[in-house]
Amino acid sequence: MEKNILLIGGSHGIGFELAKILVDEGCTVYVASREKDDLGNLEVNHIVFDATTDTLNMDSLPKELDGFAYLPGSINLKPFKMLSLETFEQDMRLNFFSLIKVVQKVIPLLKEKSSIVFFSTVAVGTGMPFHSSIAAAKGAVEGFAKSLAAEYAPKIRVNAIAPSLIDTPLADRLLSNDKKKEMMAKRHPLNRYGQPKDVANLAAYLLSDKSSWITGQIIGVDGGLSTLNTQ
Repeated sequence: MEKNILLIGGSHGIGFELAKILVDEGCTVYVASREKDDLGNLEVNHIVFDATTDTLNMDSLPKELDGFAYLPGSINLKPFKMLSLETFEQDMRLNFFSLIKVVQKVIPLLKEKSSIVFFSTVAVGTGMPFHSSIAAAKGAVEGFAKSLAAEYAPKIRVNAIAPSLIDTPLADRLLSNDKKKEMMAKRHPLNRYGQPKDVANLAAYLLSDKSSWITGQIIGVDGGLSTLNTQ
């Protein structure tokens, strides 16, 4: 059955891969993002939208949605002593407060048995140096996801995905040469860093009826980094 799915972000990286999968599955996909980027060749409905500054135009959406995913995020890796309060506020605004603003708008449109997917980071459950700002913001996302899942069960399922390093434009600085790529790959028990499709495949599953008995979960897609010690 055709589904209406809204993606906040989706013009590149994980969001773009997710949009491709959903289109291939016959979904009607709405992508709200600042730019189209690669979306020109994909049959999606694009809405110009900046999550940090704009209010979502509800007239651009259908009357009912079957699923929704919020994809904007940041990778702000610095020692704590180099992070200002403003940096923490910026990360929280993009990753959490802007998410809240969108959820409040979208949730009245979600149908019975619909699904919401958020994105966290492996660094919330596994303490890592230099991740204090982004881990704090994504920790808020995880707590919110579980609370929302409890409040809206059984009508709406809510889950979050917690990836490790994924090869997206956001991670360019961490994968800028062969030495960095080799080092990052060796950190993971599966001996590689992630690709956008690794995460998009799970997000598509969580947005589908195949995951109809999964809610309130934080699911790691991290090459084993969060649970295995193979060093």
